[in-house]
Amino acid sequence: MKVLHINAGLENGGGLTHIVNLLTEAKKENKNFELLTLSEGPVAKSARIAGIDTYVLGAKSRYDINSLKKLIQFINQGHYDIVHTHGARANLFLAMIYKKINAKWCITVHSNPYLDFEGRGIIGAIFTKLNIHALKKADCVFAVTKRFANLLINKTHINKNKIHVIYNGIFFRTDNQIPAKYEHPYFNLINVARVEKIKGQELLLKALKKVDDQHVRLHIAGDGSQLENLKKLANDLQIAPQVTFHGFLNQNELNNLYRRTDLATLTSYSESFPLVLLEASDNLVPILSTDVGDIKMMIPDDNHGFVAKIGDIDSIAKQIKKAVNMNAEKLQEIAVNEKRYTENNFSVRNQLQSIESVYKKLLVE
Repeated sequence: MKVLHINAGLENGGGLTHIVNLLTEAKKENKNFELLTLSEGPVAKSARIAGIDTYVLGAKSRYDINSLKKLIQFINQGHYDIVHTHGARANLFLAMIYKKINAKWCITVHSNPYLDFEGRGIIGAIFTKLNIHALKKADCVFAVTKRFANLLINKTHINKNKIHVIYNGIFFRTDNQIPAKYEHPYFNLINVARVEKIKGQELLLKALKKVDDQHVRLHIAGDGSQLENLKKLANDLQIAPQVTFHGFLNQNELNNLYRRTDLATLTSYSESFPLVLLEASDNLVPILSTDVGDIKMMIPDDNHGFVAKIGDIDSIAKQIKKAVNMNAEKLQEIAVNEKRYTENNFSVRNQLQSIESVYKKLLVE
């Protein structure tokens, strides 16, 4: 079975990690998986570093439909059995050529397709409709949460038999591979996410203000359109000395920051199955999330982490206070419980096996 994964190539967050991790595991298991990006960018670069067979189509712009003929030739001449797209632009390109290719077509839905282009006006509305159209055309759709699957069935009206829930995974390290924690004078929170409205960092800043504890410090790791607005909000709330905006950090930089982190936070309005929280857990950092996606699958109870209500500043502040005031040994026990649970349930190997089983069924239908 020969499989081609396709992405626009400009992804620089959880989607990138998802694709590269999955194809890295496939390479380890000698699977015939390859990657094509529409443009040169972070995805192709990361994949090459990981030793993944990687090609770049060379689209000249985001909307270069002249490259569609080249894409058809690449797929058919490569004799792929499965083409698997990630992201709205890759989905759109395949929707325009799927009748001309000799392969089954799968899509992974990494996020709520009705929110992906929120706040982008008419262009955003058009791309939302085009992406939904593509989802309906594909032979199979992987949803990374049950909530997304239900959304696709009930709102998008995709045949439920085409939809498969497969949770994201990461590569977990053994405990002795994790560097020792640095001693630090503050209770450090970290938020690793794109700095966009959907990620809810303004909620986190307002919750930090409500916590009203100078001993608590917040580190925001990510870039995006809301960065200057958030810096202004921190100043307006008079908590700027407690907040550090790091911008985008690579994995080594993040792992170093985790060594002096007491709680990883994600206060999004919508999420799928956030890899950043799995990565924090792998670093033995306890996690706090709003009740997004299927987060209860990741944090099943109070012994495994902290869950706050979506969009609720008081609830977020309450959970932060709970962690801050908790005995250090108990907080560490929660971190260990969570890692044992996640590494047993959400490995990349499990993820790959689940996806492959769907591929095989698809090819005999």
